Amino acid sequence: MPKPIYDLEERTFQFAKAVRLFIKTLPKTIANDEDGKQVVRASGSVGANYIEANESLSKKDFVMRIKISRKEAKERAYWLRLIHETNDLTNADENLRLIQEAIELKKIFSSILEK
Repeated sequence: MPKPIYDLEERTFQFAKAVRLFIKTLPKTIANDEDGKQVVRASGSVGANYIEANESLSKKDFVMRIKISRKEAKERAYWLRLIHETNDLTNADENLRLIQEAIELKKIFSSILEK
């Protein structure tokens, strides 16, 4: 198990990168192409919105960006689970790891919103 990354900008970047590398391994089907596009968009959006939250000029903008990051993390877990349950993957363990990371990131963003 890799050492946890505590810098959230770096962690979200590494996650988006891992998602892209995972998507490249999927069998080429129409469903995987469409699901892959969705998970790639959501994975990039999490980190991008977190960066924008850190640069926000108001508390209201910060909260909105964190909410978007949380929503995208939740969506990302959904698409990864759908891919997992509709394919016979040789790297299913990597998919499960990515789903778990998406869930953990959603929890982190939820915790930020509570504070």
